Formats: sequence, C-alpha cells, structure tokens
Amino acid sequence: MDIKEALKYLGANIDPLDENKKNDLDNKGFTILSGIINTQWLSKLRKQFEDLCDKEGAGAGLEVHQELGTRRLADLVNKGEVFDGIYTNPILLSAIYHVIGRDFKLSSLNSRDALPGEGHQGLHADWSKDYDGRFHVCNSVWLLDDFTIDNGPTRLIPGTHRGQLPKNVIQDAIAPHPDEEYIVAPAGSVAVFNSHVWHGGTLNKTKGKRRVIHCYFTAREHKQQLNQRDYIRYKTWKRISKAARYILDVDLE
Repeated sequence: MDIKEALKYLGANIDPLDENKKNDLDNKGFTILSGIINTQWLSKLRKQFEDLCDKEGAGAGLEVHQELGTRRLADLVNKGEVFDGIYTNPILLSAIYHVIGRDFKLSSLNSRDALPGEGHQGLHADWSKDYDGRFHVCNSVWLLDDFTIDNGPTRLIPGTHRGQLPKNVIQDAIAPHPDEEYIVAPAGSVAVFNSHVWHGGTLNKTKGKRRVIHCYFTAREHKQQLNQRDYIRYKTWKRISKAARYILDVDLE
C-alpha cells in the first residue's frame, strides 16, 4: 500500500477540500473546516477526554510531554475507538496531503486543555528549520469546546510558513504580533494549519474548558512525535483498517 491507495480507501481521493480552503492553506497557511464533528460524536469525545484525565491523573500526557497550566493527554490512538475517526477523516487527510504534497503519516494524536488563567504560549513553528521549499509537518486542532476570543484560542501569523523561524525574526515571542489572527469557531470545527506557520495558544481568560485534540502529521521520511510502532496495542491494530495502519505506519504485515 502507498499513500494514494490509503487515501482512496479512506475516501480522500474524492478531494472534498474546496478551492477556497486550498487557497487559505496556500496563502495564509491555515483554514477552518466547519461541522466536522457531529453532536453525538462530540459528546463521546468530551466524555472520553474527561474519563482519561480522571483515570491517568498526574501521569496524563507523559507519553509525549506535560505542560504547566494545562491538562494534557497523549497516545489517543490507543485510548478509545472514539478517536479512530479523527486521523482517518477524509476531508482532513485531503487537507494534509494538499499541504505536505507527498507520502505522510500520523506523528501524534494528543489533546490539550488550557486551564483558567493559563495557556499562553510564545509564537513557534513545529519544524526546527527555516522554509526550504517544501513542507514537512501539518497539524489539525479539533475543537471540543467553542473557541472564543477570551478562552485561549490559537493565534497564527498568516504567511509565515514560507519564511524563517520566529526565533530568527522576532525578539519577544510571547508578545502580541501585529498580524496575528485567532481561531474563533464553534465546537465541532477543525482548524488545519501548516505547522511551519508561527502559532501559539493564548491565555484562557474564562472559567470554562478549552479542550482540543491535536492530530499532527509529518512527511513519511521523518520521525513521529510518538513512535506509533512502539506504542500500538494489538487490540487497536486488530480493530483498524489496513489503510489506517498505513497512516499510523504500523502496517507490519
């Protein structure tokens, strides 16, 4: 199997991403997909998020990293069938392929909830080098709660995916940027962004939850943030399709 065969099997060959979304990804480096998570699925995702936080306690997120002031979870591929439809979503995969433009795989499936009064991050990119003519990583943010201007929405700087890393350009990555835009969208939406774009979480100024799932992909020649072969559980591997195994890079048959 190759990436085109896997995408065809999962329905992404239909290329459901419209031209406006493609243009946003090309020019701004990000776009918002509306209504991807239906009400029933959203309810199940929220419940599993809370159940896992309660179950894992202080160890939550350790498979990848923890962050002060947030609730983190990691390795969601193996933590419930409810997550299967995220990294295999055909619209998402169509967007990821449009950005990376070649064979890719899931890098990690994690979640983040900035607690009240917390969550502000410095502007950063998820690739460690300046733009070299092609893109290597692409992320998606699955909104389990509404993103408002006050509850810590992700900020992004349009067009920065084709330039230098922020540390080589700006002195204060924490400070507001004159060109920053915010992901403000209802729960159930998915924001897809080229991970070379400068971005960062902002401060949750409310008393509410700000839960998201990060479904992050990398070109296939690179290492994953979480090595899926090391972590894959047999019951997960057995449950998912051959195409899903290819996306995870765990198809060992």
